[in-house]
Amino acid sequence: MPRLNLLEETRYEKLPVSVYTNQHQASVAVAQRIAVLIKSKAANKQTAVIGLATGVTPVGVYKELVRLYREAGLSFKDVITFNLDEYYPMKATSAQSYVTFMNENLFDHIDIDRKNIHIPDGTLKKEDITAFCLDYEKQIEALGGLDIQILGIGRTGHIGFNEPGSAPNSGTRVVTLDDLTRSDAARDFGSKANVPTKAITMGIGTIFKAREIILMAWSQKKASIIKKAVEGEISGNVPATYLQLSDNVEFVLDEAAASQLTRFDTPWLVKDCTWEDSLKKKAVIWLANTLKKPVLKLTEEDYNKHGMAQLAVEQGPVYNINIDIFNKLQHTITGWPGGKPGADDSQRPERATPAKKTSLIFSPHPDDDVISMGGTFIRLVDQGHEVHVAYQTSGNTAVWDDDVLRYVEFAIDFNQSIGSDTASLKSTYEEMRRFIAEKQPNQIDTPAIRDVKGFIRKTEAIAGARYAGLPDGHIHFMGLPFYETGKTQKNAVGEADIAQTMALLQKIKPQQIFAAGDFADPHGTHVVCFNIIIEALRRLKQTEKWVKDCWLWMYRGAWHEFDIYEIEMAVPLSPQEVIRKRNAIFKHQSQKDRPVFPGDDAREFWERASDRNRETARCYDELGLADYEAMEAFVRYIY
Repeated sequence: MPRLNLLEETRYEKLPVSVYTNQHQASVAVAQRIAVLIKSKAANKQTAVIGLATGVTPVGVYKELVRLYREAGLSFKDVITFNLDEYYPMKATSAQSYVTFMNENLFDHIDIDRKNIHIPDGTLKKEDITAFCLDYEKQIEALGGLDIQILGIGRTGHIGFNEPGSAPNSGTRVVTLDDLTRSDAARDFGSKANVPTKAITMGIGTIFKAREIILMAWSQKKASIIKKAVEGEISGNVPATYLQLSDNVEFVLDEAAASQLTRFDTPWLVKDCTWEDSLKKKAVIWLANTLKKPVLKLTEEDYNKHGMAQLAVEQGPVYNINIDIFNKLQHTITGWPGGKPGADDSQRPERATPAKKTSLIFSPHPDDDVISMGGTFIRLVDQGHEVHVAYQTSGNTAVWDDDVLRYVEFAIDFNQSIGSDTASLKSTYEEMRRFIAEKQPNQIDTPAIRDVKGFIRKTEAIAGARYAGLPDGHIHFMGLPFYETGKTQKNAVGEADIAQTMALLQKIKPQQIFAAGDFADPHGTHVVCFNIIIEALRRLKQTEKWVKDCWLWMYRGAWHEFDIYEIEMAVPLSPQEVIRKRNAIFKHQSQKDRPVFPGDDAREFWERASDRNRETARCYDELGLADYEAMEAFVRYIY
């Protein structure tokens, strides 16, 4: 069969999409297009009028533009900019303002004339906003409109702050922010309560008038909304879908953000495929889920009617394909996450030898271990393995201020009860109370407050690890330097982070490592901690023989779970083990009921973990496997 052309592959996509390997490559490409526009306009003695966005997405673009200014002579003297939006109310000098953002990421580093910068004014009186918005529109029109507008996309599908319900012809105006948008911004403001409820934004109609529109999106977190925006029906519930009506728009994505588009997620629906084992497994599981059938009950007709005729022809009969996939799923299930001693391990996810392994669990925050793999953690200890846990960061930004006061009050009372002098402690306590009373959103805590918050997380982690059965000597607190900024914005990873990780690995010499592969973590800490581990292992692998026999398993669960086709080890949990895991999570009292940074999931962490573990077990059951109470899932990472 001939391969379908690209037009057929993208027939589900209702607007042009360009996909790059990673966000750096995509950002550089967008910056180059902006640079070409600026140079072209300058050559014709014209002014480039550019619409700019804020947030994490365009940071790489701005970084590349700054580089082009410094190293390639790109001048911004004749560039005029209009930003999409600004929180309201918002002082221009506030750390969370988009004025501050643009200055820090672009304007302070280029030769743009300050009078050519336009950003909505978050300090306006309410009665002056309407006139300001009309004037904003008139200024853009007087310049002949925007030459190019760059956009990000929110998880509600908003562009700018045009939330669900926005009209396609809307202009610059005040809007009320969606609850999910405010949740996503909570980390920048210290908590959701500090996030403004309103913003001033360019309208969709204003954006549409740009001669070129580029919407950018990076990471798996944006994949689901990108699919809706690109392949879904036009709807006011997803404002980005209005861009399907424009002839001048292009979506620029990295592979992760594009991963749920049909041509990447279910490519057999739009083209002939090379049926490698991983794709075959994914397709058969997809077919079973689509038809709500166990794998062994899929028929040739099912394959033919759902885009998988090629697989049936090339590797059929289909019953043999079904049995192969069923067996692969069956072989992922094990009650022996450290390997089953004396057993044939040729079809098992872990090695049988050595019978007693040294296992090291890395936990980015002090509770990820028990939330994401608490059942497996307890199982490894119960089965006699030498288990260690390493808490990579203090997690001290995720503790409420009133908890600090409560713990210090306890310390004062305890010291008094045993006759110790409390004068110094009381003085520190009063300083804490004064600071907290006057604290601004996301203001860096004093060293004493940061210490107490770290101590709270540390004692909770110790309690959880002890409950799982670990001796104190196997509990390690790393306090990696990159995290200890006192801010939600962390430092770049340094040599000290990698060296410290290498030293711990060299000390323990594990045969088995578990690390958080939950890169949807909205704080970004998980992926940073994972990359530190990988770099440490790669360096050690050059000189240390034990590293070659050390397997690395990724776990998830705090934010989302692996897809079934990805899972390489599934550890079933009994009802009693589910309760033991829950009790271990409960040791983290500061994160229970109302965590500081809950993300967009309203459930408590123990509820999320429990529901996801049960959902994994349910999926295995519906595919025709055994019906377990719950399952924790792992994927092996080859470094």
